[in-house]
Amino acid sequence: MRALPSARTAARAALAVAASAALTVGLAGSASAATSTRTVTDGGTTYNLSLTGPDTAAAAGQVVTVTGSGYNPGQGIYVGLCVVDGAPGANKPTPCLGGQDESGTTGASHWVSNLGGGTLPNTSVFGPGGSFSVQIFVKAELSGGQVCGEDVTCAVVTRADHMDTNDRRYDVHVPIAFQ
Repeated sequence: MRALPSARTAARAALAVAASAALTVGLAGSASAATSTRTVTDGGTTYNLSLTGPDTAAAAGQVVTVTGSGYNPGQGIYVGLCVVDGAPGANKPTPCLGGQDESGTTGASHWVSNLGGGTLPNTSVFGPGGSFSVQIFVKAELSGGQVCGEDVTCAVVTRADHMDTNDRRYDVHVPIAFQ
């Protein structure tokens, strides 16, 4: 009968390990999200921009979902992880992870545009109300050895696309930390 307490102890230990693993997986998959907003006027029309992305991510990298609404469908945007300096609109968010990913190999940026979006990898068109939902790859280390949170401040951002790259009105930043 002594084998029974050992079997019971082993079963309890296995159950504790399984419960701990399930809790850890649940926590890892449920990263909290942050939302940033900005109101801009362009051509006499007011746009209430809203950008939602994760506030934490794995330092080694992971794919995250970023959503937005209220954008001007006539002005394309890039969505990506970039170095930010100052408030949205103060300075161009740059450099960005993956740079200009025209081949779609890194997945680190996404182009949303009603003038060409959806025709190339990592591109799409705006949905109703200037909305979008895209996935991008983020990680703490940028090119050149810069590390988000250590050397530079990073955020998931939107910014005007190559059609109007110097227009800072569509810059919205969601700060992100890496673990």
